[in-house]
Amino acid sequence: MKRNSINFIITIVLAIILSQFFPWWSVMLAGFSSALLIPLKKASVFVVPLLAIALFWIVYSWSLSSANDFILAKKIAVLLPLAGNEYLLLLVTGLIGGLAAGVSALFGKQLSLVLKSK
Repeated sequence: MKRNSINFIITIVLAIILSQFFPWWSVMLAGFSSALLIPLKKASVFVVPLLAIALFWIVYSWSLSSANDFILAKKIAVLLPLAGNEYLLLLVTGLIGGLAAGVSALFGKQLSLVLKSK
């Protein structure tokens, strides 16, 4: 449990730092590097970065959208099949970022296993 919490925090901190310099895929770098730094076992390799980045993206997009009363989020939610629900758009945004980070963390775990076997 302690490793999960540390990996969660490191993933969020790396994502915040890297998002200042790189585009959206910086969350994939955060998931990948956190999986290399703190190895996790079984499904937590995928789930912990997914939850960390989903939380980060939901909070970040909420803070950006609440500054303008969710005007753009409402318009984007109308374009997507979300019935104009801006909060559902925030959840979809977090899920997409979380999936990207989770998959890259799986790749980081597999790379660490390959490097250890040699």
